[in-house]
This record gives sequence, structure tokens and C-alpha cells, in this order.
Amino acid sequence: MQKFVSFIIIFLFFAISTAQNRFGAPEVDPVQIQKTYTDWSAYQSKKIMLSRDFIALDSSKEISKETFLDQLANGNFIPIRLESEPEMYVYKLFEIQPGTDSSIKATMNQIGFDALKNYKMEGTAFPKFSFKDLDGNLVTNESMKEKIVVIKCWYIHCTPCIREFPQVNKLAAEYKDRKDILFISLAEDAAAQLKTFLARKPLSYSVIPDMKAYMNEALQLNSFPTHFILNKEGMIVKVLPNFESLEVALAKESRQ
Repeated sequence: MQKFVSFIIIFLFFAISTAQNRFGAPEVDPVQIQKTYTDWSAYQSKKIMLSRDFIALDSSKEISKETFLDQLANGNFIPIRLESEPEMYVYKLFEIQPGTDSSIKATMNQIGFDALKNYKMEGTAFPKFSFKDLDGNLVTNESMKEKIVVIKCWYIHCTPCIREFPQVNKLAAEYKDRKDILFISLAEDAAAQLKTFLARKPLSYSVIPDMKAYMNEALQLNSFPTHFILNKEGMIVKVLPNFESLEVALAKESRQ
């Protein structure tokens, strides 16, 4: 019996050690990257995609994505990606060092808050919707059923929103033969303003004007652009802050 217990202990120790070591080292030095706000911000914006599916780790173990995002929103941590397979995303929490620029913590808390709010929307029904686009077509929850729906939320004076127009137009073109995928956009601006603006900068999505109140109240957005992907049952599959995350998530959903 004693030998059996010893075997179990050794097995569990081996299993835990293997789980903790199956990922590589941090891709950047967690301390060095905090030396300046500029270095950290550049890394965070280019390398950390919190809207993607990823394996989440704290200092010693795997945790849920929700717990991970809550720690970023309310704690004193930054996420660093660990070396792993190219298509695998593994993020680990590292403490913000004493004396670090306070802007890093403030910005990370806000990023974590937004990511956690978006994550909690996933798996819920898209709020009641019935509006006309610039061409006079009525778009409702019912008309969107049985389709994968990609929704871009934006406004004319949002520089990041406009900067990604070429990318989202290209994405819409890639799926133009998929009759079961619908691209629409919700814009804060009035119809007349949008028609003038879009004559200069075309958007391949169906555009619905005057959506500021809906986006503020029903969707509770405070960050733009924001992208939604809905499944064919009208449920929110993903809430995403940029084109890079959108492209990956849509490719996955379109294969379902």
C-alpha cells in the first residue's frame, strides 16, 4: 500500500511538472519590457490579443480566461506570451515591477476591463435590433438569422476605425461568395454625413446610420472600433477590438 501511495505522489508530481513545463520561456523579458511605457505599449498592442482564444496562466498554473482578464482589469499584472507552437497562444501574468511608470498599470487595467466586458458578452444573444441601412433595407434580428453576421462599430472621426477600411473591405471580398455571411456596420453619424464620407472612403459593409444611442445603451461600447461575430442562431460568438483578431475569428467560425 505504501509503495502504491508513493507511486501516486510521484505520478502527480510528474504530471504537474510536465503541465508547467510544456510551454516555453517568455518571448520577451517581463522586467525589461516594463522599463519604458513606449516599449511596453508597442509590445502589448502588437503581440497580445486578449480577444483570441488562448491558454491562460498565472504564476504557477493554468487558469480560466475570465480569471485571467479579471486579474488584468483589477490587479497589478501585465500579460506576456510564452513561446509555443505558431498557432497556439499562451499568455502568462507577470507582476508590474515597483517604480514602473504608473501609466502601464492604468492602461493595462483599462485594456483588461474592456476585454473582460467583451468576453462576458460572448455566448449571449445580440440585443434587439431593427434599423434601416443607407440603402433603405431593414435589418433585424430575424433577417440576420441563419447567417454568420460580422458587425463593425465605428464613427467618422475614429482614426483607427478608418485606418482598417482597406483590410475589412478585403475581408468582405474574400467571403463575397458565401451567401450565409453578412457584413454590416453600425455608425454613430447621420446618414447625410456618412454618404458624403463614404463617397471618398468606401466601405464594403452595409452601413446603418445614427447608431450612437444603440451602441452606448444596448451594446455599452466605450472603445472603437469594436467588431462582433454572430452565429446563425443570433448569438454573439466573439467581440473583437481590431481587424487582426477579427480575421482569425471569422476564419474559425466560417468553418463551423
